[in-house]
Amino acid sequence: MKKGDEVTTMRFADPFDEMDRLLSSFGGRWRGGIMPVDAYERDGIYTLRFDLPGVDPDKVDVTVEGGVLTVTAESLIDNDNNVTWLLRERPSGSHRREVRLGEHLDSGAVEANFNNGVLTVTIPMRDEAKPHKVAISSGTPREITASHSA
Repeated sequence: MKKGDEVTTMRFADPFDEMDRLLSSFGGRWRGGIMPVDAYERDGIYTLRFDLPGVDPDKVDVTVEGGVLTVTAESLIDNDNNVTWLLRERPSGSHRREVRLGEHLDSGAVEANFNNGVLTVTIPMRDEAKPHKVAISSGTPREITASHSA
């Protein structure tokens, strides 16, 4: 490279950074955080699966407000003060995850189910956002005219 040659740097987006942005939480990164989640779409239904092992289903809350889905869960771990803890990695306390819902999702039709320590939340796509076939008419196209202001 000669003096004065321009150097171009290409930056590629990390898809996991984008997922971290979309699935941000106060408890840390989504990959293996306090409340890990898997997200996928199938046939216009978006599904989120949150791992909440050992959490009482009555201590889980799911709300939607202002286009944000919020999951809160409280996990209580035995706090026996008469033992000497050798290792204590299981989180306890109140945990929260927020997921911003896109405009194409029907936030009024969110459903949630809790089974075997997994919270499954489903969010359908709005009907008007679903792909649909557009009819093609035949005949002479209409003329497009432009108006000019003086």
